[in-house]
Amino acid sequence: MKIDIISAVPSLLKSPFEDSILKRAQNKGIVEVNIHNLRDYSTNNQKSIDDYAFGGGAGMVLSIEPIDKCIGSLKENTNYDEVIFMTPDGEKLNQKVSNQLSLHSNIIVLCGHYKGIDERVRQHLITKEISIGDYVLSGGELAAAVLCDSIIRLIPGVLNDETSALSDSFQDNLLAPPVFTRPAKFKNWEVPKILTSGNSKEIENWRHEKSIEKTTKLRPDLLKWSSELK
Repeated sequence: MKIDIISAVPSLLKSPFEDSILKRAQNKGIVEVNIHNLRDYSTNNQKSIDDYAFGGGAGMVLSIEPIDKCIGSLKENTNYDEVIFMTPDGEKLNQKVSNQLSLHSNIIVLCGHYKGIDERVRQHLITKEISIGDYVLSGGELAAAVLCDSIIRLIPGVLNDETSALSDSFQDNLLAPPVFTRPAKFKNWEVPKILTSGNSKEIENWRHEKSIEKTTKLRPDLLKWSSELK
């Protein structure tokens, strides 16, 4: 997979991709992540990429020219499955969305900044808008990193255990069950005996029951949503 991220502040995106799973995925050649500085596509000598909003109002707006120029340049060499804009009023990111995007070959992720972007970008250049929650950040960079992490970890070969991502919370509209590791007893706090029994079938049943209990208690909306799909 190839991911091209367009940002007004590209330095904010360096750290997430330079360590742990995301770095290993790049080193293995499974995913290619390129971060593009929107200012490199500015159409003026001042390298400005924003302007005042027509009609007045507080805040600056990202201009359409540098965004169009950057996306157009990227499309000269690559066919993209999606051009995604990170925005608080987009489709809420969930596991289903990440699963779908992980099947793509090439995507562009545009990070918002300032008050927003020229609406014509959303009307003519963007194919999908995604939000990571009902709150506003200073820019879309952190949201883009969250999106990319949720996608990349699903690509075959990224995780050492291929089945690990399949047992994550939300994969089957259930929260993941509790997990434990050694020691089996600590300060009189013991691991459930079923987990040390070696009975794989019983352990699987226990985990499923605990997933349902946890989801019912913490996220009953997931169970309701799942039943509505049936």
